[in-house]
Amino acid sequence: MISRLLKFSVSSFLAGVLFVGAAALSPVIGQTGGGSVIEEIRVVGTQRIDPTTVNSYMQLKPGDIYSPEKVDESLKNLFNTGLFADVTLRREGRSVVVQVVENPIINRIAFEGNRKLNDEVLESEVTLRPRVVYTRTKVQSDVQRLLDVYRRSGRFAATVDPKVIQLPENRVDLVFEINEGGATGIRAINFIGNAEFSDGELRDVIQTTESNFYNFLSSNDTYDPDRLSFDRELLRRFYLSEGHADFLVLSAIAELTEDREDFLVTFTLEEGPLYTFGELDVSIQLRGLEAEDLTTEITSETGDIYNANEVENTVQAITDVLGERGFAFVDVRPRVNRDREALTIDVTYEVREGPRVFVERIDIGGNVRTLDKVIRREFTLDEGDAFNTAKLRRTRQRLQDLGFFSRVDVNNNPGSAPDRTIVSVDVQEQSTGELSIGAGFSSTAGALTDLTIRERNLLGRGQDLRLSTTLATKQQQVDLSFTEPYFLGRELSAGFDVFYRTTDFGDRSSFEEDEAGFGLRAGYQLGPKLRHTARYTFSRDKIDNVATDASPAIRAEVGTFSTSAIGNEFFYDARNSRFSPTDGYYLRYDIDVAGLGGTERFLRNEVGGGVYESLFSSSFVGSLEGSAGIINELDDEIRISERFFLGGNSFRGFKNGGVGPSDVSSDDSLGGTKFYRASAEVQFPLGLPEEFDIRGAVFSDVGSVWGNDDPFPNIEDDASLRATMGIGLGWASPAGPIRINLTRAILKEDYDKTEFFSFSFGTRF
Repeated sequence: MISRLLKFSVSSFLAGVLFVGAAALSPVIGQTGGGSVIEEIRVVGTQRIDPTTVNSYMQLKPGDIYSPEKVDESLKNLFNTGLFADVTLRREGRSVVVQVVENPIINRIAFEGNRKLNDEVLESEVTLRPRVVYTRTKVQSDVQRLLDVYRRSGRFAATVDPKVIQLPENRVDLVFEINEGGATGIRAINFIGNAEFSDGELRDVIQTTESNFYNFLSSNDTYDPDRLSFDRELLRRFYLSEGHADFLVLSAIAELTEDREDFLVTFTLEEGPLYTFGELDVSIQLRGLEAEDLTTEITSETGDIYNANEVENTVQAITDVLGERGFAFVDVRPRVNRDREALTIDVTYEVREGPRVFVERIDIGGNVRTLDKVIRREFTLDEGDAFNTAKLRRTRQRLQDLGFFSRVDVNNNPGSAPDRTIVSVDVQEQSTGELSIGAGFSSTAGALTDLTIRERNLLGRGQDLRLSTTLATKQQQVDLSFTEPYFLGRELSAGFDVFYRTTDFGDRSSFEEDEAGFGLRAGYQLGPKLRHTARYTFSRDKIDNVATDASPAIRAEVGTFSTSAIGNEFFYDARNSRFSPTDGYYLRYDIDVAGLGGTERFLRNEVGGGVYESLFSSSFVGSLEGSAGIINELDDEIRISERFFLGGNSFRGFKNGGVGPSDVSSDDSLGGTKFYRASAEVQFPLGLPEEFDIRGAVFSDVGSVWGNDDPFPNIEDDASLRATMGIGLGWASPAGPIRINLTRAILKEDYDKTEFFSFSFGTRF
């Protein structure tokens, strides 16, 4: 009993002690732990910012129970405002003290060290402005934006270092110290995995070029990631057009050199085997048509090297023919069957009725300078027309061919109804102005210089304006030309030319000629490859400064005369390149009639053509070219300035005008009213490093000029065949193209004037 009483007393005593102790400690716990009521929030450290603004971002309010979670949220809210460099929250009794350090205000932003990009360009890129709150995050973001601007301009070695200058009243000046560095060029472009085509040939395909001192007016020799992506597409198109249907660009890597001055670009390729066309057929599912009606539109033949461009051309041709026959809603799709063992590709063009979808609207964007109508007129589709994917692809190609845009995106999007579609075009404009300065020398014209100023998109209207001057030892010339590609809103190019020329023919025919005049012309397409051009030309010519010992036939020409002529040209061009063809052919026919006014009356006819083909490999290119002409007098005899002359570049191995009728007493060339000429040439590599781009050539020229009716003695006129053979050396040098020919005349007349060595050099930059 006593023990129980003792235990009860001890327990009661301990409980009492714990109760009293808890009551005594409760105020302390309420002051230092969670769960107590906040009586006051006090803001300290503000200078510009009102304390009520700070309180508005606080999750804790007077009367709230203190919560660590709300403290964290309040800190995040205050930091996210960007107004403060530092924020701390602490408890003082039943108060919460918010200690802030305000971010300074930017007084001024300056750029130092920038020369290539002016302040206005850089200011438009940065987001910070005077009287805006300074934050480190925004500064770092602006530094990256400035670096991106310099990289887009090809300067990857540029550095930007932000400096802060402290000012009174918590203000700062922000200075971006810039080291622009040099332009980060392309030191070398290498290809891995190419066997069919050399590095030099592939460099000609892509847009990016290696840096050279003569590329100072081009930006293609600076690194641009977007251009590199476009180069991948250019390589793909090239190989698909050359029969390599399995071609892949495995990688396109640009590595910055150790000195950070240039890039090394490496394309890793997988060419795949060479395919040829197998069976070519048309499968048609339209009433009233048979496959035989469309097989003639297939532009390729079985056994030809596979060419993806030819497939696209066939799709377009079939679509156009069906459209002309009234089939608006058609879908032409090439079904390809690839035989990897036989290395052939069978193509079946499936023609079926397409969905009845109409073009609701055409939206054009991205053009700042070019007028909408210049873009719209290249469309093969119009609003309200039946939608056609082949025509849409053709439209994209036509816009790219203008040369006004660096990028063309054409897409179709759903319209306001299931049978409506919206065609959108987004373009990125590029420079269309050209300044060309030329210098050179040739054995026929002597030393020469020229200056050409050209704008291919005048005032954004797509018009072409060109002014050129040439000053040479034996010729001075000024030309002004203007072309409107869509005259009267139709696919009819129209333009005019104004010219003045002074030419010294003293070495050839002992006289000088001054010629001034103008011309009008208009051209249009008769077909995909056939173009017709009509022209009118009026010129006033003066022959003077005739040598005292000149031929009587030339002395009789002294004076002024005028020519008013109407001409027509038909040109069929099926070459794979206008400038350096390796395949295809062209045909040309010219006819001029003079006599609609003026003093001269004649009829001139000329025909010409050429064929090109790769031999053995794409490095060996063979060509056959030829032309012939005849002038018929309609009244008086043909003047010397209108006659045909051969020699120099037109007949290698003979001097300029060195073939044909000549006065043997004065050694003057008199020209003829009839001519023909033909040339065969094979160009080949010389085994030198491809970077030099030096090629050899063997050639042979044949032809003749005759038909001189001058009633004077000592004139030799023979229609006999002349022929030459020679070798040539061509170098696409950094200073411009150089050509050297060594030619021997193997068939000639005694009065002909020959030359063994000819040299020409010229450049444009």
